[in-house]
Amino acid sequence: MGFEVPEHVRPIRERVRQFVEERVYPVESFLFERNHDAEGRAAMTELMDEAKREGLWALGHPKEIGGQGLPFMDYVYVNEVVGRSEQAMIALGTHTLQDSLMLHQHASPEWRDRYLAPLVAGEIYPSFAMTEPAVASSDPTQLQTTAELDGDEWVINGHKWFTTFANRAAYTTVMVKTEQDAPLHRSFSMIVVPTDSEGYNIVRDIPVMGMVEGHCEVIYDNVRVPRTNLLGERGEGFTIAQRRLGPGRIFHCMRWLGQAQRAFDLMCDRVNNRVAFGETLAEKQQIQVMVFDSAAEIQACRLLTLDAAQQMDRGEQARVEISVIKVVGARMLHNVIDRAIQVHGAAGVTSDLPLEHMYRAARFARFVDGPDEVHRSTTARRILRSYREGEGWDFGMRN
Repeated sequence: MGFEVPEHVRPIRERVRQFVEERVYPVESFLFERNHDAEGRAAMTELMDEAKREGLWALGHPKEIGGQGLPFMDYVYVNEVVGRSEQAMIALGTHTLQDSLMLHQHASPEWRDRYLAPLVAGEIYPSFAMTEPAVASSDPTQLQTTAELDGDEWVINGHKWFTTFANRAAYTTVMVKTEQDAPLHRSFSMIVVPTDSEGYNIVRDIPVMGMVEGHCEVIYDNVRVPRTNLLGERGEGFTIAQRRLGPGRIFHCMRWLGQAQRAFDLMCDRVNNRVAFGETLAEKQQIQVMVFDSAAEIQACRLLTLDAAQQMDRGEQARVEISVIKVVGARMLHNVIDRAIQVHGAAGVTSDLPLEHMYRAARFARFVDGPDEVHRSTTARRILRSYREGEGWDFGMRN
């Protein structure tokens, strides 16, 4: 089975790559510095409008909700070049895909009508709240935020943080405990909470490794929302979360590959042109090892990710494969960017190059969508269980 980019995907993939490199790269630093003020948002709006005019907007969103309906595997290949710039996700309207699908599949007609069209159009931002500061959210059954029915309203109380875009979002989808006597994984639900609701209190925009990017801490103080704000059925929170996270991890890994490939490009250009002690860096064996290791890690991660994506495209859960690429992808991303910084020396840690921001953002990869340690443990247990049950683990015929 080949993993080359299909012929029919190459034209749109190339157009997206050109847009990212020619339109987004030149204003990337400005957007990172000013994304929280009016000038930065105006610059992003201009990029979004350009993407819409050029037919590059919301490529992976289904047509029935206002997107362009690119099939899953086609979008996976495109997402690889979108990932070359963190800002390109917003400029091309890909940042809302998981949330728009969640609303489309699970929200009541009222909330689909209210939020779905403007969400896909990029007119409003979504936000998602699961992580809590008081508990280890790697075990989400410990989450303490609650929602209780009072007549026809949910009353929500709790404390969340790392709610991305909460300070500009129209609503937050909140994971809450709604069932007291059900099994743990049937005790939680997801509820849509407009951010202008009384009692929705943003405590702060958390500074993260020198960056302020809308990772907000929020307290829910007797927030009341209609009963119809529930997504799906009561107790389906984990089921909905898994449907969100499976494809989301594929998209994360493809974007990480795009970031790593960009860092690799910068590294190779640097070593071919930088002269030290009478020869280019490319002629030095230690640098050649860095290039080799980076190329090998990128290609290995890419093949693993595309394999997992193809399994999902066939309707398989691919739980082991998705956990593997999450861990391998996070490690690969860090390693490649780290080497690229090393060969640039002092220039690599300045904002003259994108590497310093990429490096800081890469640190998140090891715990976003679940810490690596949990993925390693659950995957190993799953494999070992198959041996205890007499099945073994056939890498060519796995489910």
